[in-house]
Amino acid sequence: MSWIAQILTLYPDMFPGPLGASLSGKALNDGIWAIETLDIRSFARDKHRSVDDTPAGGGPGMVLRADIVGDAIDAARERAEPDWPLVYLSPRGKRFDQALARHWAGLGGVTLLCGRFEGLDQRVIEARAVEEVSLGDFILSGGEPAALAMLDAVIRLLPGVMGKEESAEDESFERGLLEYPHYTRPQLWEGREIPAVLNSGHHGKIAKWRLEKAEEMTRLRRPDLWSTYERRHKA
Repeated sequence: MSWIAQILTLYPDMFPGPLGASLSGKALNDGIWAIETLDIRSFARDKHRSVDDTPAGGGPGMVLRADIVGDAIDAARERAEPDWPLVYLSPRGKRFDQALARHWAGLGGVTLLCGRFEGLDQRVIEARAVEEVSLGDFILSGGEPAALAMLDAVIRLLPGVMGKEESAEDESFERGLLEYPHYTRPQLWEGREIPAVLNSGHHGKIAKWRLEKAEEMTRLRRPDLWSTYERRHKA
């Protein structure tokens, strides 16, 4: 059975987008995952297919209406399994990370609601128990680019997508560390050599070197990750 990505969006033509290429595209063609897009405008109630209105209390921009988005969510949930997360992509949500990607990959699918304008009427978030998730501390034009990035992170974790399972397990953030440096031929390039230990054939020494380099990079570049890693592994 395919893993399902349900997308509620004003721009269904943005999907699958880059997810239709490379590993995710092959997995899509192979039926490992599938995508369902629901156009929020199809639930509009007037001839102009309006989905937004001015903010209550005044202010700039427009807000997605609770009644229209509520109907769109209800239609999507009728086709979803009960354990699928219902997620609104919002800058005020909890931060998306590798652990959440792995959690979603272990389920049968996810329903992603892509916001636009100034945001979504708070009442529908509360009434439908929508989980808010953020890609990071920056502003996008809408939820669609964030949805594509999150789905890419999830799809590559699905069984049969990656060529070697150890490739996924050894990457950045899987152990709470940034990834160690990589090298390949030529052995000497512009006066710079591949570290000798990587040509030693000693798997134990190579593993030790890679762990040390990953720890060093994390400590220098991401002290926030390093603090968490130290608490878990250095106690």
